[in-house]
Amino acid sequence: MSGEFDGLVAAVTGGGSGIGAAVADVLERRGARIAVIDLRVPTDHALRLGVQGDIGSDDSTKAAVDAVVDHFGGVDILVNNAGIGAVGSVEDNSYEEWLRVLNVNLLGTVRMSRACLPHLRRSSAPSIVNVASIAATAGLKQRALYSASKGAVAALTRAMAADYIEEGIRVNAVNPGTADTPWVQRLLESSADPGAARTLLVGRQPHGRLVDPTEIAEAVAYLASPNSGSTTGTALAVDGGMHDLRLPRS
Repeated sequence: MSGEFDGLVAAVTGGGSGIGAAVADVLERRGARIAVIDLRVPTDHALRLGVQGDIGSDDSTKAAVDAVVDHFGGVDILVNNAGIGAVGSVEDNSYEEWLRVLNVNLLGTVRMSRACLPHLRRSSAPSIVNVASIAATAGLKQRALYSASKGAVAALTRAMAADYIEEGIRVNAVNPGTADTPWVQRLLESSADPGAARTLLVGRQPHGRLVDPTEIAEAVAYLASPNSGSTTGTALAVDGGMHDLRLPRS
C-alpha cells in the first residue's frame, strides 16, 4: 500500500463503527497513526488509540483531543465523521430534537476543529475532512432536520477552507449517499416493513445499491492525503450518482 500517511496522526470521530471505522482502516493501512474518538471506544485494534469522547460536549471534546496529543504528540489529520440522524418533516421534530442534532452534527464539527487547529498549525501536512451527506445537496423526504445539519456542515467546510488556506490547512468534505452501515440497518429495522424500506433506499441510488463504507473511506483518504495539496474547499460526492444523474424511469 501507499505510505503517503507514514508518520501522520489522524483523529477520526465516530471511528468505532460504520464509515468512521472504514476510514480508520484505510488510513491505517496507508501508514497513519490512528486515534479513534467515540462514545463507545472499540478495543479490537491494539495499534490504535481509543478515546472516549462526546463531541456534543465542549469539555469532553477538549479532553479527547488533549488525550490524543498527549499520546501521539500532535494531530495532522482530523476526520469529522461522528453524527446522529433524524427522521421527519420540518413539523415533526421537536425543538429539543433540532437543538440536539445541530449540537452534534454542526457544533460537534466546530468543537473538534477548534480543539485541533492549534495542533494542525504545527503539522507539515494539515488536513480536515468533514463528513457531510447527499442530504446537503439534494432534497430528501422526511429528512428536514438532518438535511439542515449536513447542509450547514457543507457550507462550514467552504468557509473554513477560505479561512485557513493561507496557513496551509486544507478543509474538504465528502457527501456520501445512503451507506450500508449499522445506523442505516437500525433505521431499516425500526420501520414497519424493513424489506420494503431497504428496497426504497436502494432504488433511489442510480447505481442500484447502497454505498460501501470503504468507498467513502477511500474518498476521505484522497482528500486527507498530502498528495492532494491543491484540493481544498471541495465536497466530493460518493453517492452512486444520486446528486447529478437523472436517469429515465424504467
